[in-house]
Amino acid sequence: MIKDFILPDIGEGVVECELVEWLVKEGDTVVEDQPIADVMTDKALVQIPAPFAGVVTKLYYAKGDIAKVHAPLYAVQIEAAVDIAGEESATEPAATTAKVTESVAATTANTSSSSSVSIEEFLLPDIGEGIVECELVEWLVSEGDWVEEDQPIADVMTDKALVQIPAIKAGKIAKLHYRKGQLAKVHAPLFAIEVEQTASAPAATNTDTVSNAAPTAQTVNAEPARQGKALASPAVRRMARSLDIDLSQVPGTGKHGRVYKEDITRFQQGASNVSASSATQVKEAPAQATQASQTQVLTSTVTQRADTVEPIRGVKAVMARMMVESVSSIPHFTYCEEFDLTDLVALRESMKVKYSSDEVKLTMMPFFMKSMSLALSQFPVMNSQVNADCTELTYKARHNIGMAVDSKVGLLVPNIKDVQDKSILEVAAEITRLTQAARSGRVAPADLKDGTISISNIGALGGTVATPIINKPEVAIVALGKLQTLPRFNAKGEVEARQIMQVSWSGDHRVIDGGTIARFCNLWKQYLEQPQEMLLAMR
Repeated sequence: MIKDFILPDIGEGVVECELVEWLVKEGDTVVEDQPIADVMTDKALVQIPAPFAGVVTKLYYAKGDIAKVHAPLYAVQIEAAVDIAGEESATEPAATTAKVTESVAATTANTSSSSSVSIEEFLLPDIGEGIVECELVEWLVSEGDWVEEDQPIADVMTDKALVQIPAIKAGKIAKLHYRKGQLAKVHAPLFAIEVEQTASAPAATNTDTVSNAAPTAQTVNAEPARQGKALASPAVRRMARSLDIDLSQVPGTGKHGRVYKEDITRFQQGASNVSASSATQVKEAPAQATQASQTQVLTSTVTQRADTVEPIRGVKAVMARMMVESVSSIPHFTYCEEFDLTDLVALRESMKVKYSSDEVKLTMMPFFMKSMSLALSQFPVMNSQVNADCTELTYKARHNIGMAVDSKVGLLVPNIKDVQDKSILEVAAEITRLTQAARSGRVAPADLKDGTISISNIGALGGTVATPIINKPEVAIVALGKLQTLPRFNAKGEVEARQIMQVSWSGDHRVIDGGTIARFCNLWKQYLEQPQEMLLAMR
């Protein structure tokens, strides 16, 4: 059985993506979850996995082509065992479809209507992020409701984000397959929708109609309008192309500026009214043609200076929600301190040449993380997490220290697992791996989960003091300022050039007080200012 793999979306507004690289070729045998292709969306490089084992029979796009969401990406000859399983799992939906079809047939048997009804299953998709299931947070519709294309159907929670699932077609909700709180499976039916299918009307043959249409056809531009970036479904994009309208010029009335079909209709009517008005003005006052031309140039100049609206989505949207939730639910307080890192800088410089390689970059960060882990052993409350209603505090046994990375897809905070059990070189190797992954937009979900405390190295870009926002459910985060050569007095009262860094802590005041964070920071400072103390504390 040959089955098309439909390029899906998960409600983030992605309607098309560039085919960057095929990782297989026609005739290859693939296994379930094997990477098939790399595609580039507006914000990230995404790897598409195979949902079925089988033989690839057709690749529908060439490298560099723009692939459409909800359109076939490739075809696969699936194995017999998968066919049987698919047939068994489809028995119930098929029976339901048959009943509905019979009912519709009985209703319309004595009429001349050309419409029919079919039930289609909406399969919960993924876009290669490793998500295999998600929690059904809230149904936004009920069985029997009529929904429009792009209308939100459900909110689902993945490992990292709350995602809204839209309807890809208009119709009536026939079945909701999950209850609130249940785990929905990727590539399994999420809901069933009753879709009305209407036969195409016969072509008009009236000579008057043809003669009236001819002048209109002559005015159509032979070259279609450029389709700029806009948030819209494939059906809306098709409508814009058929009307020769640039979607990027259409004001969207949907969430985040999403463009609907009625927006295109209003835009087209507005353009027609403007054209008609201009024609009248030219007819009544031809002498003002020069002034009209100048006005057009002025209008064009003003348009070029118009504001640009960009939807917030992907990693940026997730970060926005998390930061708002953190600030609104956690009472933050800030504590700042100055570190003299002169001796540590000298130690790192002496070791860098010997121990740095392509796989290991011996930066200052491994020393910061290892010394922090040693201090956490003495102050476990800094490595704790509080529950939602602040009635329980969990002391985390693992020191999974996160680091904020300014990646090309937005702010990511991957974490190094079990720093308490790693050497400085092992920590350095993990930091190098995660930094490279984050900058390419390919951080695995496992590397973003289960962090216990975070470091933001804002000083790498500039600045000395910051007020970082806690990465909930953690209880503390520190921002590192830039390293500066500044004059300081030594023990003899002499002025010396020293390597100084400002650090800024934000703590959850529900579980951490000022004295605790000050004592913890003093111990951390001791390990960094006197590296021999850090070496003696290691086990």
